[in-house]
Amino acid sequence: MHDFHYEGKDLWCEEFPIRDLVDQVGTPLYIYSYRTLRNHFRVFDDAFSRVPHITCFAVKSNSNVAILRIFIREGGGVDIVSGGELYRALQAGVDPQKVVYSGVGKKVEEIEYALASNILMFNVESFQELEVINACAARMKRKAGIALRINPDVDPETHPYISTGLKENKFGVNVEQSLETYLKASKFKSLDIKGISCHIGSQLTKISPFIDALDRLKKLYGHLQDAGLNIRYIDLGGGLGITYNDETPPHPSEYADAIISASRDISCTFIFEPGRVIVGNAGILVTKVLYTKANEDKNFIIVDAGMNDLLRPSLYKSYHNIQAVRKTKRKEIVADVVGPICESGDYLAKERSLPRFERDDLMAVMSAGAYGFTMASNYNSRPRAAEVLVTGDKYHIIRKREDYRELIRGEKIPDMIKRK
Repeated sequence: MHDFHYEGKDLWCEEFPIRDLVDQVGTPLYIYSYRTLRNHFRVFDDAFSRVPHITCFAVKSNSNVAILRIFIREGGGVDIVSGGELYRALQAGVDPQKVVYSGVGKKVEEIEYALASNILMFNVESFQELEVINACAARMKRKAGIALRINPDVDPETHPYISTGLKENKFGVNVEQSLETYLKASKFKSLDIKGISCHIGSQLTKISPFIDALDRLKKLYGHLQDAGLNIRYIDLGGGLGITYNDETPPHPSEYADAIISASRDISCTFIFEPGRVIVGNAGILVTKVLYTKANEDKNFIIVDAGMNDLLRPSLYKSYHNIQAVRKTKRKEIVADVVGPICESGDYLAKERSLPRFERDDLMAVMSAGAYGFTMASNYNSRPRAAEVLVTGDKYHIIRKREDYRELIRGEKIPDMIKRK
């Protein structure tokens, strides 16, 4: 459920009309509902209230510090994949002992930053990474909490670009090699082996892949306990999907029931890394129609948001529902919704049945709260969109729109080519 709805002909977010918001802030514009964000987090977190757990929001899905602060206030932690995401989370007030650091390519300076910040643990993806973390911790006279990220070779049945738990994927340690790698890690004096980690992919719409992965982790958990390793955390990652079009993903309570039932013989704290399921349907991208045109039998609606603002359709061929901010009685046409970027792959929708939009109409691209602004760029030297958080009948600009001066911040013309 979300708080985007029609009042008469007009689309609202909570108690604020989106047309009024656009009049004051402009387009393209990301709009988030505070009430939806908070409620989605509570529903997910409460579903696991029967077991010790930490809900660590996946910062990569939406990294605005105001959004992070909402979940931190609710008692949540974060799953990070870079030093920059750690910085954001700390600025938002996260408890470092609720931070898990995932990602296949951690740099030495990022590892040192995380150690100095006293995070809970690293989800380690290779033996070489174990060696580097151990060396950093020894140099800093610290103990690094670690879990090995296990690649269980489970098919998550999702888009191949966001599948992460198959042998062919770059992530994690092969499940067959994991026991040996743990035993080697136990000999490193500056590591504290805290847990087991697994993340098999994103936008999963079935529970069975999660359970298949957990079954493999349970076997490893038993072997590690027998070997005398004190496993205190099992990180099951994220990946629970949402409805973009006609998907029917399980409700978080259904997911939780299955996980809890399948893990009754495990005594540890669970870590979950939800992202999309919390923020995906809590945000939209509003864009303005610039022009319309038709080439032979093809209709185009040209808008002021492009692939630099929302990359998912171009990158994954993803579907986002498109709604009029103000409903009309115009007949539907089949059209491509395209942006201003100089790429043929710049589109938000292809061959979509839509009302006949006209110049200056406003269009809402739904389910854009996850992997929307976080994947935005300045391609074609386009300033990035503003982000707004709506709370009831008020709004707050949580990221101002970039201007042209910010596009070249940090760039410098050397003196040798300044001179004529």
